[in-house]
Amino acid sequence: MPFPSEHPRDPLHGVTLENLLKQLLAQHGWAEMANRIPIRCFQIDPSIKSSLTFLRKTPWARQKVEDWFIEEQWNMRR
Repeated sequence: MPFPSEHPRDPLHGVTLENLLKQLLAQHGWAEMANRIPIRCFQIDPSIKSSLTFLRKTPWARQKVEDWFIEEQWNMRR
């Protein structure tokens, strides 16, 4: 079976959830993240560890964070 010659056209291909969070945090900080996506792990005593735990268990919240990240990447490329 031949290997595909290209990676999937997934903008999150090769990006871990942890790296995604760290990039958003570096660009916006916890306050803006909590303002944009009002979830407790961003609002009350935020940390990467608590955010990862919550986002891995909560698909709708993870989807919002991933969509925001993709939007940021798209805007940076323009």
